[in-house]
Amino acid sequence: MAIIIKIGISLSSFSIMLAGCTPAKLAEGRVRSALMDAGLSQPNAACMAERMTDRLTLGQLRKLQALQSPKRSIADYVMTVRRVGDRELIEVTVGSALLCASGLAPERKPG
Repeated sequence: MAIIIKIGISLSSFSIMLAGCTPAKLAEGRVRSALMDAGLSQPNAACMAERMTDRLTLGQLRKLQALQSPKRSIADYVMTVRRVGDRELIEVTVGSALLCASGLAPERKPG
């Protein structure tokens, strides 16, 4: 009986853990890497990736992934995103960039 209860608790914990892993959250690491490849600092990229994966669809995140170019500043990155033409994508990117670069985003970790 104790083994069955332990297995039940383990499966329940695993289910709760999986429920928190939305596809967008799983993409966060890839978004962070893409932002760093685009020239953003690690702290800004981590902050922006967290905000963006919470607010954008997987399709919008794929649009960002397609933006390949040499390293650039955060302002240059925002200008490149504007060319995509997706209003929500632009708003989330600009808002994330401003909040993360200024240190005002709650997602911004010191460092």
